[in-house]
Amino acid sequence: MKRYELAALTEREYRKLLRRSETDISAHLPLAMEVINRVREEGDKALLDYTMKFDGISLEGKSLRVTEKEIAEAFDNLDNPTRDTLQYAAENIKKFHREQLPPEMWLKEIDGGLLAGEKVTPISDVCLYVPRGKGSFPSVMLMLGIPAVIAGVPRIVVCTPPGAGGEVDALTLAAAHLAGIREIYRVGGMQAIAAVAYGTESIPRCRKVVGPGNAYVNAAKRLLYGVLDVGLPAGPSEAIILADEHADPRIVALDLLIEAEHGPDSSSLLVTHSRELAEAVARLMPEMVTKLPEEKRRFVETVFNNYGGIVLTATLEESIRFINDFAPEHLEILTADPFSVLPQIKNAGEILLGAFTPITLCNFLLGPNAILPTGSFAKTFSGVSVHDFLKRSSFGYVTPEGFDRVLSLIHI
Repeated sequence: MKRYELAALTEREYRKLLRRSETDISAHLPLAMEVINRVREEGDKALLDYTMKFDGISLEGKSLRVTEKEIAEAFDNLDNPTRDTLQYAAENIKKFHREQLPPEMWLKEIDGGLLAGEKVTPISDVCLYVPRGKGSFPSVMLMLGIPAVIAGVPRIVVCTPPGAGGEVDALTLAAAHLAGIREIYRVGGMQAIAAVAYGTESIPRCRKVVGPGNAYVNAAKRLLYGVLDVGLPAGPSEAIILADEHADPRIVALDLLIEAEHGPDSSSLLVTHSRELAEAVARLMPEMVTKLPEEKRRFVETVFNNYGGIVLTATLEESIRFINDFAPEHLEILTADPFSVLPQIKNAGEILLGAFTPITLCNFLLGPNAILPTGSFAKTFSGVSVHDFLKRSSFGYVTPEGFDRVLSLIHI
């Protein structure tokens, strides 16, 4: 497990730490352009060909669109504990995102007879991209689908990669059922982004696509920026645990492991000014890693040898400065008084306070959105919210009296 003494790092080492695993997607751009052009020209045929070429999955004889029967059966076939968990998560996500809804319209008299305001309108059609990659992501479906439904988007389309038999992940379908979404297509990757950018025989063109993806998906999004709105940048998962001498080293170690399990390109860091805590966590880690399944163990070992580890600082203030520079996707604060630290954090996708608020719980059950900006983009982007599915139009009205009053100020 790597350890970094912050004060001893060279500028180059410091910048490398900040860069983490964010992939340079430039190498994928030529292939993405080829896929985009062919999907634009050939439509569904290109989608079927690329799904076979990239995923080894034949969709011949299958409708690209998932039937409503498949969606309903996926929900009906859930075991009771899984159904209860998904329903509880969905209700909390709904409660949180309803609070984000702005008024549909406001109007203010700026000056006598001069009125101005804004009206809020849902985007007419949006594609939600739900990855499959290393596992099943029903939580991503809920985190994307529920805000879109609450915002009132008239047409919500879901694209998600098919499995080996051409089927869509059952938990993702069940989550879509809970969110109230019925238009789902069994297509993923670059070809899915191209399909919703231009439309095909089966898949409608959309104004916006929202959702995380791999480097290939992000390459397609970059090339299609301007053709459609590609949403926030969401790349490999990353987390920082900010802790002091009051933190339980076992909890810290477990939270670091859980983040590192996401995949070999994840970033999982403990940032602390407590040398004692750092040493305790480092001692605990090897035994914990050996208990993981082989694939997860490989992920964790790769992360802690590349983009993870322990950053040792001189003071809590120095830790906070580093975190604001890093701008993590997820931040846990395990200090004696996390609420006193909260106002000092300027750049983070989400901020979780205290030992009983782990990322795993919050990103499934608490309610705030778990689709968050990565790669330092938390400095300028926010996590997915109801606002991602709304747009604002300003409007004005001037009375005859107001017009007469300001007429002398108008010069041509």
